[in-house]
Amino acid sequence: MDYARTIPVLPSPDIKASRDFYRDQLGFAVVQPEMDDYLIVRRGEMEIHFWYTPDLALPPVSSCYIRGGEVPSLHAEFSGRGVEKLSPFTVRPWNMKEFYIHDPHGNLLRFGCAPEEV
Repeated sequence: MDYARTIPVLPSPDIKASRDFYRDQLGFAVVQPEMDDYLIVRRGEMEIHFWYTPDLALPPVSSCYIRGGEVPSLHAEFSGRGVEKLSPFTVRPWNMKEFYIHDPHGNLLRFGCAPEEV
C-alpha cells in the first residue's frame, strides 16, 4: 500500500540559499529541476518543500517536526559538520529527546524521538 505522507512546505525568501544550506549543511539532495520559486529536497524518507516569498516575517514563524529513530545519528552528524544554530540534544518536559536547527531564514526544524529510542 502506498500510504499518504505529510510533507512540510516552508517559506523561503531566497530559494538558492535554502538549496545550498539543506544540500551542503544537512545532506539533503535536490529532487527537482532548478526553479526560482520552488524547491524540493529529500534525504531518505525526509522531504521538505520550499516556496518563494519576499515576506521576511514568515520563516521565523514557520517550523516542521521530524521524528524517528534516525534522529540521534542526525544530531551527531550535524554536530560534526559544525551546523550553525544547532541546539543541544536533550529530553524536553514533554518526554521527547529533541534538538533544533534554524535554517538561514529562520525556519525551525525540530528533530525528536522518544528517549527510549536513543
